[in-house]
Amino acid sequence: MELKPTPYRPFKWGPHYTTMGIRDMPWDEWIELDNQMQSFYYIKKHRIATRGNKVVKILPDRPGIVRSARHSAIELVHELSDYMSKRFPDAFTVKRAASGHILSINLVLVGETLDLPPPLAPKGSTKMREVSIPEAEEAMRVAAMLTQDDLILMVEGFDGRYYFQGGAVCVSGFWRMRDKIGLTLDEIHIQGHVPQYEEKLQQSMDRYFRRLAVEKPISRVTYFFQVIPQKSVRAPLDTASQSAAEPVVANDSIVDPEELAWSVTTNGNEESFVHGHPISPDNPPVVRAENLRLRGERQSLRRLPLSGAIAFTVRTYLVPLEDIAKEPGVPARMANTLRNWPEDVRKYKENGLFEDVMLEFLDRAVEKQRMEGGEAYVKDPGQGYPF
Repeated sequence: MELKPTPYRPFKWGPHYTTMGIRDMPWDEWIELDNQMQSFYYIKKHRIATRGNKVVKILPDRPGIVRSARHSAIELVHELSDYMSKRFPDAFTVKRAASGHILSINLVLVGETLDLPPPLAPKGSTKMREVSIPEAEEAMRVAAMLTQDDLILMVEGFDGRYYFQGGAVCVSGFWRMRDKIGLTLDEIHIQGHVPQYEEKLQQSMDRYFRRLAVEKPISRVTYFFQVIPQKSVRAPLDTASQSAAEPVVANDSIVDPEELAWSVTTNGNEESFVHGHPISPDNPPVVRAENLRLRGERQSLRRLPLSGAIAFTVRTYLVPLEDIAKEPGVPARMANTLRNWPEDVRKYKENGLFEDVMLEFLDRAVEKQRMEGGEAYVKDPGQGYPF
């Protein structure tokens, strides 16, 4: 596959403003696919094999509180299979029943065929069949392999709040599904210490979730920064090595050398990580420009038509800082953004790990661009936010 990753660079000139940053999402942009798909596939496959229900899980009904996401899981895997086969026909082919529903999907890039469960309802009907938790979790495992995104199912509770009731969260990097599944939207953000959430975001986010229409999906872009292992101790990112590695935790660094799935360098051991507490790496990270990454996230929200659950997708992009430094106008915008973060944002994004090294490197890149192309080159606006 020749498609390059979408170059999201969500940096703006001027002061920092805390907003949701939501945009309307065209249907053909629901899921993005690019030339990193094979690598993501092997990382996810490894994570599912080694972590099991820590990365793929569906919660049961909680009487009087919220329903299970088991029906939504079946609906999601069929929606994804149909979308991917039509949007990327060279990468996905499907086998359909006489009725038109998908029986199986072939992932051309890796040569694997995955069976789908029976559809949630007959074509043209809104009457949903019964679904067990094991069947729903298998559906989520299949769904996870069809996309580079993490997948989260939010279900409206009897109190009107939205609950994280299931998902396939394999490459989240800085948080674990076990710490957030079962929580409400508010609890997830408040316990996660999201800056200014209660003051500026809570009401808007609650409103968007309640009012989100099936025909009006939305997306947003956010970002963090990540320190990865030094090149001298890092295995090459190679799909042949990824596919050949035995599915054991000891092979994490072979399958995922840049720590897309879990940032050991920043957070320490995944199993001993304490949610809600300051990070505690096993060893102080070595921070150099060569092992700094922009960790961009492109998120989408769409309501599933039958179950009514909200499918929340998170696609992560790891971009080397050294590559960003060569892009017209981006180093200056990025440095401006970092310098304008309020203290709570700085703390949330763990800037103390990398800020001095990153700003020094970006400032040198800005001066290089100024010498090569003048002030217009330094302030090149690109394609506009968030690119």
